[in-house]
Amino acid sequence: MPKRVDHEERKRHIAGALLRIAERQGLQHATMRSVAAEAGVSLRLVQYYFHTKDELLLTAIGYSAEQIGERVRTRLLAAGNGVAPPPREFITETLLAALPLDEDGVRITRTWAAFYSLVLAEPELTRLGADHPNSLERLLANQLRLAGRPEPELTASGLLALTNGLASSILGRQHDGGTAVAVLHHYLGLIFDS
Repeated sequence: MPKRVDHEERKRHIAGALLRIAERQGLQHATMRSVAAEAGVSLRLVQYYFHTKDELLLTAIGYSAEQIGERVRTRLLAAGNGVAPPPREFITETLLAALPLDEDGVRITRTWAAFYSLVLAEPELTRLGADHPNSLERLLANQLRLAGRPEPELTASGLLALTNGLASSILGRQHDGGTAVAVLHHYLGLIFDS
């Protein structure tokens, strides 16, 4: 009897190979062939599932966004004992999940940095994954609105920009994780304690 193929699992395996290349080397020189080699499959199989490199990139960044979402959900469930915590704690845990404070966080942050670097080099690719950070901003803005904070959209954009900058400073060894967390808590205090 022929073995049944789980097509979604195979797509995730191939996209995961691209994410590993992104983390280690960046994406400027990633090719369908290098993804196939990393995944241990034929180039033809990669092309069967992903007709273009852009399609592969878009799928892979979606999977990476899912990983971030899972990190956020895990932190929120732990913080709220199974229910959504109040807005300040919700925002704090969400932003902490986005920082590279552990091995998994470093891997995810390096992968996203590779995507951002690719977009800087090839601006026509801005459509790739553009909505993932926007959906995070909307989530933060909704929590700020629930907390009655003024200008929730502007504040959410600033918090996400701060977190992205802190993530880069951790990867670049300008700050350690503890300092970055202290900076984040300081700014959250300015927003919520004023």
